Amino acid sequence: MLYVVGTPIGNLKDITLRAIETLKSVDLILAEDTRRTFQLLSHYGITKPMESFNERNSFKKIDKIIKCLKSGMKIAQVSDAGMPVISDPGWNLVRKCHEEGIKVEVIPGPSALTSAVAISGFPGTYFYFVGFMPKDKNRRRLLRKIKDNELIERFAFFESPERLKKTLEDIYNILGDCKIFIAREITKLHEEQFYGTVSQALKHFDKVRGEITVVVEKLEATQIPEDEGSQDLESCE
Repeated sequence: MLYVVGTPIGNLKDITLRAIETLKSVDLILAEDTRRTFQLLSHYGITKPMESFNERNSFKKIDKIIKCLKSGMKIAQVSDAGMPVISDPGWNLVRKCHEEGIKVEVIPGPSALTSAVAISGFPGTYFYFVGFMPKDKNRRRLLRKIKDNELIERFAFFESPERLKKTLEDIYNILGDCKIFIAREITKLHEEQFYGTVSQALKHFDKVRGEITVVVEKLEATQIPEDEGSQDLESCE
């Protein structure tokens, strides 16, 4: 059995009881960065063997891991933070397990993507997820494709603090002064939320630190009509 386990994206309390129970029960934990995962395991008194499993070494280790799984081992796969595979390593191991008939079980957990969309103030019914925004020419090429695609009204992406300003400038130049929501260090001690326009964001953010999630609404996005049939809650009167 392979367990794909979601872990906290910042606040260590944001972990499910099921995730803790699973990490305590497995024979091996595959970690994107064993040092980061060690901090989480130590916080909850979990002592289990760990092995690094990341973008650099995942393809080399898959055959060995599949052999261990077939021998009866229970293995958990975690990323540094959030849900594995979502802009993180691990999809190739999950695919190989499906191909080899090995059961895969997901232990849902936090995600910076869904957390940011939930508090963005934009509809979360349909949006385009970019993952980590590419650099320079590739970024501008992607933004032009988003501009030309009428089906994409809102999109979300992860960005590094060093490139945030350049990315905002490209969004402004290609898509215009869109509405934007930026979550920095979400769920952490110094969490910051920004809601406004791209031009306002350019003035607000100068030197930035931490992990960043961005949600953008295109200028031509359809306005969601209010529910005319809704009634006031009695408890709020």
